[in-house]
Amino acid sequence: MSQPSPHAIELMDVTKYRGTQCVLRHVSAQIPRGQVVAVLGPSGAGKSTLLRCVNHLETIDGGTITVDGALVGYRQRGDALHELSDHEISLQRRRTGMVFQSFNLFRHLCVLDNVMSGPLHVLRRPRAEARDKAMALLQRVGLADKARAFPHQLSGGQQQRVAIARALAMEPSVMLLDEPTSALDPELAQEVIAVIRQLAEDGITMLMATHEMALARDFADRVLFMVNGEIVEDVLPARRFFEAPASERGRQFLAHHH
Repeated sequence: MSQPSPHAIELMDVTKYRGTQCVLRHVSAQIPRGQVVAVLGPSGAGKSTLLRCVNHLETIDGGTITVDGALVGYRQRGDALHELSDHEISLQRRRTGMVFQSFNLFRHLCVLDNVMSGPLHVLRRPRAEARDKAMALLQRVGLADKARAFPHQLSGGQQQRVAIARALAMEPSVMLLDEPTSALDPELAQEVIAVIRQLAEDGITMLMATHEMALARDFADRVLFMVNGEIVEDVLPARRFFEAPASERGRQFLAHHH
């Protein structure tokens, strides 16, 4: 029996090109289970691309990504990597819950059906079990009273909380949050931040790209600071980055965000 990896996510020398532009450059990091990692950096640093690669929504050109010890998107034969089939990739994605900037809810389904859809259709859970689980998750994100509402009847903050509940319904081992509050005004962002804080306290492994310094400072365990597709600083505990960044680029970035 192979030992389960102590790391929820392992990035080894991950490299990605768009045309001739290198958008991820030899990115390596090991993220232990239960750690909350904030990925910070200026626009175009590669934060969202990195998250999308962890979920194999984008392919990589070099290196490897593993989640729970399993290679993401590929299988290794000898020295070569072969991309998995769409079906195998969608099975793998169950391990990673992804929350996007733009909510991505099914507009034609009510809130409860949005949260139930994955467990019903992908995990093949019995309807009653999927429903109970979905209601419990809506309770957890403070929206049990909106179970029958449709996405267009909700505020942005409520839609993002439904999106988080929907991701959690798949029982992922890792949550990827891509700018989860950037489309929201500050008041609505606070509702979402409260839910994310609760997830952090529950010990869920999170990799979160954000422009929201308070979000990163308040409850990330660790900061990966990226510039031009490279990790310039990898700081644990996260507070150290905010108190005294080691790089000139980090100091400029924080000065700009104060």
